[in-house]
Amino acid sequence: MRFPLAVALLASGTVAAQPPERGTGRYPALFEERADLPDHVVYRPADLTQLKGERLGIYVWGNGGCSADGTSSRNHLLEIASHGYLVIAAGRIPGATPAPPPATASAAPSTTTPAARLAVATPTRLLADAIDWAQRENGRTGSPLRGHIAVDQVAASGWSCGGLQALATAQDPRVRTAIIMNSGFFPDGANPIAGIVSDKALLAGLHGPVLYVLGGPTDIAAANGTDDFRRIDRVPAALVNIPVGHGGTYMQPHGGVGAIVATNWLDWQLKGKTAAKAAFVGRNCRFCHDPRLTLARKNFN
Repeated sequence: MRFPLAVALLASGTVAAQPPERGTGRYPALFEERADLPDHVVYRPADLTQLKGERLGIYVWGNGGCSADGTSSRNHLLEIASHGYLVIAAGRIPGATPAPPPATASAAPSTTTPAARLAVATPTRLLADAIDWAQRENGRTGSPLRGHIAVDQVAASGWSCGGLQALATAQDPRVRTAIIMNSGFFPDGANPIAGIVSDKALLAGLHGPVLYVLGGPTDIAAANGTDDFRRIDRVPAALVNIPVGHGGTYMQPHGGVGAIVATNWLDWQLKGKTAAKAAFVGRNCRFCHDPRLTLARKNFN
């Protein structure tokens, strides 16, 4: 179900939205468009004064289908932002600004090669642009985010086609970890999406821990993501399967269990929180015995 979004143009040129959800974390979140960051939607704690010294990790996001709707996974992204993250999705808020042509790429890439290559509405470079902007914004005089961003805590993530964008962005040395959701590189020669890099050789370029979140046996990206996980041999990696298919839990209330998994991974990998680490590490880890999912791990200490 898609909820209407209430949007308002502020005097600063920022387009802000009051979403139906605000997240369950300590910092109720909002999302907004900013005049100084075209073609992106920024998710953040609504009241930055409540941070009281906590700095926001950076989480950049590629949409399902590499679409131009930066709110298509908003429950998931609001949930993460509410736990103390600056989340930046490619795209725009529908209805807030003139929209580009709709994406023709499927939100559910398969392992087969169609006769014609699909196109995308948001290029991969938007994820790196988001990192650039966040790092600049932390030091910009007059920015409400000045001093509130942990510029060295960067994660790349995305769903389906957006997960391929995240894998490419994770080659950036600024990215400390990646979360690849309902996605994975296509087999060699089978990439159906024009403008999107899909190369298994890039797995060797991952320099930080990586988490794959797949949708179980009915997820058409499961074979691609599982094969990626099998091939990774240089960095810590985890593979979570939530048996809900390719659509994930992004728009379930508060992003569902997928957002819980992603937030714990970020809290561990970027913020070093012991309780979050315990969700993944050890024989009795929390996700080891969670009936909603299965967990595989490799290269963990």
